[in-house]
Amino acid sequence: MSDQTPAPRDQDAVRQSVERMSRMFSEWGFPPMAARVLFTMMAAEEDALTAAELGERIGVSPAAISGAVRYLTHVNLLIREPVPGSRRDRYRMPDDAWYEATLAKMTLFDQVAEAAKDAVEAVGGPDTNAGAHLGRMQEYFAFLQAQMFDLVAKWRDHQATAFTK
Repeated sequence: MSDQTPAPRDQDAVRQSVERMSRMFSEWGFPPMAARVLFTMMAAEEDALTAAELGERIGVSPAAISGAVRYLTHVNLLIREPVPGSRRDRYRMPDDAWYEATLAKMTLFDQVAEAAKDAVEAVGGPDTNAGAHLGRMQEYFAFLQAQMFDLVAKWRDHQATAFTK
């Protein structure tokens, strides 16, 4: 960490950054409100926020936040923690959210590859036009699955040196 004092926070620039990243993720197919919640959390200095606090920052009701936090906890990008002595929950990001989300979904590529392999057989085999398309899909996702193990291992090694305090 640096001994320098951090620059003052520019709230307008923070809001613009959150909205820009949220739109980008939404364009990639991420649920829009989940994207806004995710990047609001990432831009927060606090370790955890309630649905009411998230709603206030985004400008929506806490009820509008509920589906987003449910989605984000499902994909391991948020962790829900009860507030002691209250019926409320607070939400925080895992220490290494992207790594955790990737690990949780590591078998997805393998499942897609297996389903594509079954589909190749269903359409008459790899020598059919449909079988060729599905076969390329199967090979692609099998390749990704095989590479993911090496990639997350490389991330762990990189992280050990890049984020030392």
